[in-house]
Amino acid sequence: MTDIRSEATLYSYEGLEMKGFVAWDADQIGPRPLVLVVHEWWGCTEYAQRRASMLAELGYTGLAVDLYGGGRTASNPEEAGELMNALLADTAVLRGRFDSALRVGRLLDSVDPARVGAIGYCMGGGVVLHMARYGFDLAAVASFHGALPLAIAPEGEGAEVTARMAVYHGEADAFITAEDVSAFLAEVEKTRADCLFTLMPGCTHGFTNPEASIRGEKYGLPLRYDERADRASWDHMQLVFDTAFS
Repeated sequence: MTDIRSEATLYSYEGLEMKGFVAWDADQIGPRPLVLVVHEWWGCTEYAQRRASMLAELGYTGLAVDLYGGGRTASNPEEAGELMNALLADTAVLRGRFDSALRVGRLLDSVDPARVGAIGYCMGGGVVLHMARYGFDLAAVASFHGALPLAIAPEGEGAEVTARMAVYHGEADAFITAEDVSAFLAEVEKTRADCLFTLMPGCTHGFTNPEASIRGEKYGLPLRYDERADRASWDHMQLVFDTAFS
């Protein structure tokens, strides 16, 4: 039996209020691993919050972070692109906002601060890889159809990668080029990172989000949900994280 509880959680970075969402199993006794959920370019939507609740069902505390501030979300691709581009224009700010959520999460009553990981989707997938590349103290990160170029640090930047990385990439992802994939794998080799790269056959961008197909049709974007790939990647992620947290 589980008793999944959830609530909004407020924190701030350089005066900007951030509105996250935390979920945990109230029937579970004792501290447990914390897993941050980093949202797509749409913002910290109900989808990211649902993933946090799913993590709570696995025995973790899930924290869906807000990287845009104020709980802002986008209603169309143009707004999403503007929010994302503004965020990624300064990666130091990006890291600061992630770190502020990480610090708050580690203080939660249900959390073992020594066991922390992060997962991300689309933009968020690239973000968690970026944090691993910059040496954040994370046991494991998982990227689902993530923005792989964010994982590549400019010459002279970055740090030792200590997090175990799991990457689930759609074979037919039109947003990430073959060159992007090659560059990412070269970065993994250069840093000697512990990374499992899984190519999901026939999958497009957004394959884990049930709303992807609807948005793809609505906006003319190459997005499509794949239930089988969604389930397979989620189940495998759990194995990776359970091992990393043990």
